Amino acid sequence: MSLSTRLADLAAAVATEIRSRITADHPGVAKAWVCFGYVGNQVVVRKAFNVRSVTRTSKGVYRVTFTNAMLDANYCWNAFARNEGSASTFKLASARVSADLKTAVFVDVICATQAGTFSDTTELNLTVWR
Repeated sequence: MSLSTRLADLAAAVATEIRSRITADHPGVAKAWVCFGYVGNQVVVRKAFNVRSVTRTSKGVYRVTFTNAMLDANYCWNAFARNEGSASTFKLASARVSADLKTAVFVDVICATQAGTFSDTTELNLTVWR
């Protein structure tokens, strides 16, 4: 058996092993993600996984509802808001302690300016892990 054949067999065996270990239940795999923005007075979802809907509840405040609920509300989420304006300013994606909810079914995310004023964004990216 040639070296190239052995290496190909080894690569196939490693790939099979990895596929069997890293499944959708693995904690390092995102359970939901979405890329959306508020454009032309409406929420536009560009791409998503396990997200049923994104609703703008008020200026800069969005509710992301999951297609398949999380096991509970003990998940981690991270978000990034793009600023389409000046390069010297930026927007923040965040959540307020009591005003924004986080349940197994949905998470509320806010977008704000540096000054803390709620602001819509043309692109907000959210990822959820559990």
